[in-house]
Amino acid sequence: MISKLMDTNSVKIIGKMATPLNFSHEIYGEGFYTFEVEVPRLSNSVDILPITVSERLIVDMDLDVGAFVEIYGQLRSYNRYIDNGSRLILTVFARDIILLIDEDEIKEMLEKPNEIFLDGYICKPPIYRTTPLGREITDLLIAVNRAYNKSDYIPCIAWGRNARFCEKLLIGDHIKIWGRIQSRKYQKRYGNDKIETKVAYEVSISKLEYIENDNNRKYL
Repeated sequence: MISKLMDTNSVKIIGKMATPLNFSHEIYGEGFYTFEVEVPRLSNSVDILPITVSERLIVDMDLDVGAFVEIYGQLRSYNRYIDNGSRLILTVFARDIILLIDEDEIKEMLEKPNEIFLDGYICKPPIYRTTPLGREITDLLIAVNRAYNKSDYIPCIAWGRNARFCEKLLIGDHIKIWGRIQSRKYQKRYGNDKIETKVAYEVSISKLEYIENDNNRKYL
């Protein structure tokens, strides 16, 4: 069952450790650590992505700031209660992590450093909008099944013609998407004088498939 559900939520990240390992929590005697990875974009900017990894995957591994790593896993979500409200938190949950040393190998692998595949269901009405420059965007929230009757809720963004198509999707519609995980800074105002800079994470969709039924699929 678990291996089958991995097919619905698959992530590959290659990048440079931007922060040191930080102990997060323990479950049934297994410790988990968090850190952030700097992942390059084609635009020469970077995404800073959060990673959660079991201590059992990093035994005898020198994971210092600046080290390059290859990570396979899933994009997970959970709710954290902050300031009397619930906030959706995203993290890449590592199923495997590899320390990269060879510089030529690292350069080659960084050509495709950020890939995600999700197979899930629309769980919130899509929001269509345009940027000040006229670029079309649709915001989606996709529920992806996980083991033990759990689900991950993943914010996604569709662009252009995909945005126009996704605007018409309904709650419960089944879609598959391919893209990358991106980080985005934004400012939140508290009261009249306090402004705090925060970071949001979302999946930028490059391709999607709408599942009409088991025998009829329309590719976009």
